[in-house]
Amino acid sequence: MKQNSVIIIGVLAIVLASSSMFTVNMTQTAIILELQKPKKIVSEPGLYFKIPFIQKVLYFSKQLLDNDSPPAEVITKDKKNLLIDNFTVWKIVDPLKFLETVRNIQGAEARLDDLLFSELRVEIGTHGLIDIVTETREAIMEKVSTEANKKASEYGIEIVAVRIKRTDLPPEIANSIFNRMRTERERIAKEYRSEGREEATKIRAETDKEKTILIADAYKKEQETRGEGDGISTRIYAEAYQKDSKFYSFMRSMEAYKKSLKTDTTILLSKESNFLEFLNNPK
Repeated sequence: MKQNSVIIIGVLAIVLASSSMFTVNMTQTAIILELQKPKKIVSEPGLYFKIPFIQKVLYFSKQLLDNDSPPAEVITKDKKNLLIDNFTVWKIVDPLKFLETVRNIQGAEARLDDLLFSELRVEIGTHGLIDIVTETREAIMEKVSTEANKKASEYGIEIVAVRIKRTDLPPEIANSIFNRMRTERERIAKEYRSEGREEATKIRAETDKEKTILIADAYKKEQETRGEGDGISTRIYAEAYQKDSKFYSFMRSMEAYKKSLKTDTTILLSKESNFLEFLNNPK
């Protein structure tokens, strides 16, 4: 019986000892609560003691935290709706103020979402769509970060950076713009096709013109060459005929026979006709 009591007392002692000790590592800050009221802040790493069952320890990270805010719709200076998807890098710099105001990480992120949406709406409302998308995005986010940080300090929070992940148009506006862009591209494509057909017609007309000119020039050269050949041929024949008049008569008769005496042709002539001279007397 005495031995059992010793064991029970030992177990209770171990439980009390373990529940009275806690550790804080280098990435944490601890707040000791006594009856739900802050009693002490521990920011240095090490082993510490507390009163069991009366005091409780809450831990807060010293590390950088990130908060991915849900996309928010804002209006630009030129009255364009934008869907901004941003994230925030932040940290807890005053754990006690943090505990008293937002209580935990979830509460802090909800408050940060409200702060950033408010600052984004104000700042983006002073810039045009083109500036936001291209030139002044970094400056805008620096301004939003600075202004939001002033209000976040009330909750023991420091905002390190605010960045835009993506900038989109709302779906209904995006569809309208895409349809307008598609219509515009189709109009431009039709213009290009029309200009292409017009240019093709010009090229074909020019080609046909060049073809006609080339054929005409070729025909002209052919006739000139043929004429020159006929002239030379006539001259040669003339010279040959002048040397032998009977040869000339013979050749002329042969040409006449060739043209007149064709297949299935009947000619009635006198036997004494000069046309038949070379047929009646081939020698």
